[in-house]
Amino acid sequence: MSPSADPSRRRLLGALGATLAAPGLAVASLSSNMSNTPDTLQRPDLILRNGRFTTLDRANPVADAVAIKDGRFTRVGRAEDVLPLAGSATRVIDLQGKRVLPGLIDNHLHIIRGGLNFNMELRWDGVRSLADAMSMLKRQVAITPAPQWVRVVGGFTEHQFVEKRLPTIEELNAVAPDTPVFILHLYDRALLNGAAMRAVGYTKDTPAPPGGEIVRDSAGNPTGLLLAKPNAAILYATLAKGPKLPFDYQLNSTRHFMRELNRLGVTGAIDAGGGNQNYPDDYEVIQKLADDGQLTIRLAYNLFTQKPKQEKEDFLNWTANSKYKQGDDYFRHNGAGEMLVFSAADFEDFRQPRPEMAPEMEGDLEGVVRILAQNRWPWRMHATYDETISRSLDVFEKVNKDTPLAGLNWFFDHAETISEKSMDRIAALGGGVAVQHRMAYQGEYFVERYGAAAAEATPPVKRMLERGLKVSAGTDATRVASYNPWVSLSWLVTGKTVGGLQITPQRNLLDREQALRMWTENVTWFSNEEGKKGRIQAGQLADLVVPDRDFFACPESDIADTTALLTMVGGKVVYGAGVFASHDEGSVPPAMPDWSPARTFGGYAGWADKKEGAPLQKVMRNAAASCGCANNCNVHGHSHATAWSSKLPVGDLKSFWGALGCACWAV
Repeated sequence: MSPSADPSRRRLLGALGATLAAPGLAVASLSSNMSNTPDTLQRPDLILRNGRFTTLDRANPVADAVAIKDGRFTRVGRAEDVLPLAGSATRVIDLQGKRVLPGLIDNHLHIIRGGLNFNMELRWDGVRSLADAMSMLKRQVAITPAPQWVRVVGGFTEHQFVEKRLPTIEELNAVAPDTPVFILHLYDRALLNGAAMRAVGYTKDTPAPPGGEIVRDSAGNPTGLLLAKPNAAILYATLAKGPKLPFDYQLNSTRHFMRELNRLGVTGAIDAGGGNQNYPDDYEVIQKLADDGQLTIRLAYNLFTQKPKQEKEDFLNWTANSKYKQGDDYFRHNGAGEMLVFSAADFEDFRQPRPEMAPEMEGDLEGVVRILAQNRWPWRMHATYDETISRSLDVFEKVNKDTPLAGLNWFFDHAETISEKSMDRIAALGGGVAVQHRMAYQGEYFVERYGAAAAEATPPVKRMLERGLKVSAGTDATRVASYNPWVSLSWLVTGKTVGGLQITPQRNLLDREQALRMWTENVTWFSNEEGKKGRIQAGQLADLVVPDRDFFACPESDIADTTALLTMVGGKVVYGAGVFASHDEGSVPPAMPDWSPARTFGGYAGWADKKEGAPLQKVMRNAAASCGCANNCNVHGHSHATAWSSKLPVGDLKSFWGALGCACWAV
């Protein structure tokens, strides 16, 4: 008779039922009188019971218990079938009827770069008012020693603030007369106070950067405002002038960033490389953590070229010295990108006109893609506009005639304005599209430039899925958007920006299950790990999240504020909170240095702020009273985004509104 069919063992388990019902209780021994036979060595390490599991396994869509052994799910189903598998060393956690989801996987996250800097950055992600953001800034300035900077490096938009504006340079100088302050807003601009301008050395004699602007006053002196037009190089170059953390602090910083992601239910990510992120030098920290078994995020990484006009040399060197898929289930190589050649980089600053790619783009791109295809390296390619995608596909189709691309799992990133023709061409070549929630942060600017109708399917996620394209979701954090996955899930489901603007109509929205699949099983194709993770299914890696609210039942307006009560990677509880705090195995030492913003504010929405309370939880201020911009419209007051989204039978919405007396166009 099998152990699971042993009547006496079933009675024993039944007798333990009341004990197991205790909140979050882990039981070290379920049957201490069992003999230590070879059979017991196959018993689960862990059983999770009394949960409402959304498995995303179409053959077994729901469950209330799972068994885990050696970091993988071994049984997913009913408690009466799973609990009898327990052995003398099996731990059991009662999930108290909570919803359980597969662990979230970000298809485009700059986690390696973000980790190196996380402890130095004050995060305005999720902060709902400029007043709160400036209060956080002032408090951070007070504890930041010279010559360090206070830096807010993206992850937010002015439209999330009830005031609907950024701080002025004068306001920055008032709170920080002597401490350098650098604020990056998306990829469109940076604000530097006087101390920061002195630190970076920008003066009247500093030449104008290519593709950018150092804004000057009437006397020619820099004001502290830097603009991408549309190239963000001036923003990157200026940020790079700031102090850096030493190696040991970068280790600590990366662990804190992973901890923050775990707090939000993220268990995996595909790193998209980044500017000034050289391989292998800038990968030493993440490699050290991988070697020491300290990664709490499964990470696949792509290699991003660093040398304009020398991209071929980068990829010839890397393909000769690195092997695609080298590594393990926690840290593995995933090919090339997102930058393949600089001549094809169409920056997504929707405040600026669409950039025209250089005529040499095709030749540059072909040289690199042939190297990658011949070495069977997949690639990801940044492409915002369909014009760039179409020209790139001309190159890919040409290469495919000589070196078939089938099976390479290559893809475009972003693709906000992709056409149906391009979708079909991508599908024919076996490619995919990785979308991110950039429109949740830039939707207002897109509507302002192109009109509300153009934004209704930007990007056309639902249409791509309907046409059978490989599509997944992510954030593109930490600069152009926040790393919070629930903001992305909210955007996919509601079609609203973080500023509250409805840009996507109901017909183009995803339902919650579709959105969840975009963040889990769909992502695995993009790292060539299909069947290995992404579902709660026997044989797959045991990665999951227990959110603090039921994703399938909570109001749509609550989705973006979700956090995790328990996050598990490989059967290990890497984050536990509330009733599950006692199970947390992922705690990290305090953030270093001791003045780190992460010590005071944590991360998203200043959740760790014990002095003032997290800004996200504060009472919302009245938007009309708080908007401090200079353009109070006679028609719409300070509700500029609402005005931009109005349906009008005209092509140039700004001019039309201006003719009617609306001043929203002037913002």
